[in-house]
Amino acid sequence: MDRRTFLQAAAVAGLSTNAAGAALRSANDRISVCVMGVRGRGGGLLSTFASLPEVDVTYVCDIDGEVLESRAQNLADKTGRRPQTIRDYRKALDDKTVDALVIGTPDHWHALPTIHACQAEKDVYVEKPDGHNIMEGRTMVAAAGKYGRVVQLGTQGRSGEVQRAAMEHIAAGHIGKVRFAKAWESSRQGNIGHPPDSDPPPGVDYDTWLGPAPRRPFNIRRFHGSWRWFFDYGTGDLGNDGVHLLDLARWGLTTAVAAEGKEISSVPRAVSAHGGKHYFDDAQEWPDTLMVTYDFSGYVLTYELRIWSSYPMHGEAEGAAIYGDKGYVTLGHHRWAAFDGKGKQLSGQAGEMNNTGHAQNFIDCMRSRERPVADLETVGHPSSLLCHLGNAAWRAGHTLNFDAEECTFVGDEDANQYLTRPKYREPWVLPAIADL
Repeated sequence: MDRRTFLQAAAVAGLSTNAAGAALRSANDRISVCVMGVRGRGGGLLSTFASLPEVDVTYVCDIDGEVLESRAQNLADKTGRRPQTIRDYRKALDDKTVDALVIGTPDHWHALPTIHACQAEKDVYVEKPDGHNIMEGRTMVAAAGKYGRVVQLGTQGRSGEVQRAAMEHIAAGHIGKVRFAKAWESSRQGNIGHPPDSDPPPGVDYDTWLGPAPRRPFNIRRFHGSWRWFFDYGTGDLGNDGVHLLDLARWGLTTAVAAEGKEISSVPRAVSAHGGKHYFDDAQEWPDTLMVTYDFSGYVLTYELRIWSSYPMHGEAEGAAIYGDKGYVTLGHHRWAAFDGKGKQLSGQAGEMNNTGHAQNFIDCMRSRERPVADLETVGHPSSLLCHLGNAAWRAGHTLNFDAEECTFVGDEDANQYLTRPKYREPWVLPAIADL
């Protein structure tokens, strides 16, 4: 195929000519990436992507100067190549040689960099959940589609050999007719206390860290590590660990229903949630005890959160289970097991998380332009949406009926306030989908 024919075919497939050019160039060249947000989970992403033989980490971006320099020097010591250090990710997006943005930031900084990267015709690997709220995720999907970008969500279970083996067992019909699945989180978290406000640490660009969130005084518990427990920045443990487990449960339920020759919607008809701050006396805003029920019109999925206990369910502190009339399957991060109708274990295996394979799948799909295993539109957003819907139902305090086409809670103006932020702080404003 000559270049002109390739570009015409790419245009028909929904890719821009620049996107097609990037795919053609990447087929023979190395992949250049910028890793954004490199302290916690992002630091792991930095190491993972730097370990891939075909990838060059050319930029490292963070608002914490100490973290930024430490990560850049560590990478230079390991690879012999020191990346450029930047505070503003848009500088990397302006660089035509950069192929992808890898995002390891807090939840409230997932959407805008993803959207901006898509507009700059870069591919994106973004950590879970897909955004801070429902409209952010929806807008991310729209941007990826409009600009023909490959976007992989960081739900690494989709690349795990253990998880895929469990799905093969389910797909073979071994557990029979399935109508129910569940996910749970019972790993004990700590009390974060009630520390007073203070000045930001030296070298931290706190205003940029806040981004679209409201301006407020710095507090150490609303910053590194524990930001996820606050409405302004995180999605609670439902969006932290729960998204992994809900993704496994939804994947298993979908696979089981397909084994019966049927289909299940990717979006629940209704959602209810009950719980609250029942254990910890601290500054956390999201619940420490929660039960969410998702109604898929004939199928039920539940999520149980109790982050003050340390004992497991089905042998897993964090897990999922798919129940059929002939048996059931349990899944964790490192193992799966199949049981018959009387609870006797029939098969299963243990293994490790496949973080490197998940990153490699993204790189491979950058070259092929195929959908990655945790494609944002078909996998990442539907699973993240379950977290956002559960949080909205808990905050609303009653069952919500969700219209996915209109992206609204039917007849519930009060609950519709939880579809997005009340206000985005300038200049970090979420674009309307129509404006993309």
